[in-house]
Amino acid sequence: MTSPATQRMMVRKLLSLPIPMLRLMAGGGVVYQGGRTLDPRLQYLAAQARGAPPMTTLTPEEARQASAIGLAVTGGDPEPGVRTEALSLPGPGGDIPARVYRPDNQDAQAPLMVFAHFGGGVIGDLETCDAFCSILAHTARGPVLSVDYRLAPEHRFPAGLEDVLAAYRWARDNAQRFGAPPAQAAIGGDSMGGNFAAVVCQELKKAGEPQPALQLLIYPWVEVVCESASMTTYGDAFPLTRSTLEWFAGHYMGPGDSPADPRLSPLRAPDLSGLAPAVVVTAGFDPLLDQGEAYARRLKEAGVPVIYRCYDGLAHAFTAFTGAVPCADVACREVAGLVREGYEGRIT
Repeated sequence: MTSPATQRMMVRKLLSLPIPMLRLMAGGGVVYQGGRTLDPRLQYLAAQARGAPPMTTLTPEEARQASAIGLAVTGGDPEPGVRTEALSLPGPGGDIPARVYRPDNQDAQAPLMVFAHFGGGVIGDLETCDAFCSILAHTARGPVLSVDYRLAPEHRFPAGLEDVLAAYRWARDNAQRFGAPPAQAAIGGDSMGGNFAAVVCQELKKAGEPQPALQLLIYPWVEVVCESASMTTYGDAFPLTRSTLEWFAGHYMGPGDSPADPRLSPLRAPDLSGLAPAVVVTAGFDPLLDQGEAYARRLKEAGVPVIYRCYDGLAHAFTAFTGAVPCADVACREVAGLVREGYEGRIT
């Protein structure tokens, strides 16, 4: 069996081929949908993925294993100059595994960022966002605390959310331990992690607690049942499809849970005023595109400082493709740069 390191090397070599050859190997032509052109390397990866069983045909455990194997091939290398430390945090359902990233160039004024990985609340772990968290720490010059929250269906809603909220409060109260300013923290995540980050801000507001220094929402899943145009236009996109979202929701929610609950669908919250300044990022080829853009717009309308960016040629989960898709790597570094701007108070 070929080792993950060898597979990664082979994929990188393949993806370094000339663009016309990659497109030819992916079936020819250009993938153009909704006014956007898909990055040719993602086009090639999408063509290769068509031969694999859809996630919707797998058990959650099988899906976790398949995802881990795939991300080991496409993920990037850890950023030089960033140290990591394994931690165990107190949580409502027991200890929460976590990993902290501290850059050699750390700014003592940069807050500790709590980050939650993608995976629909069903798949993913600390390795899912390892490369991105190291990029974020290095470029934003602040420590990052990645949280390995509980997964469904073993632990349905709101278990994962409660873990992230507990981790945020712990980080806020222990920020000085990591060389960050005391009594504050930032919150971030991608996809379901972005859902958690958005809900954490809303829950802190309801509890009368101070807001995070910043919220980073990358292609956030902020409405678990949605009929927007992007759900149709990009409903069969790679690597996230509409049917996969429905599979995630079916495992994450219990029979008595309502999609209208703002803790499931933070876009449904009636009032978004007073929330933390936000960096909201979407991908063009993503069924979640419209809802991420809508949440950024609603935050702005509520008076929340917001930076919004859409990476038109990229797809969902691009934070996990930094080792295979150069444009994804560039985008992740730009996003981390926007976080740095947020730390410096340059979001209006």
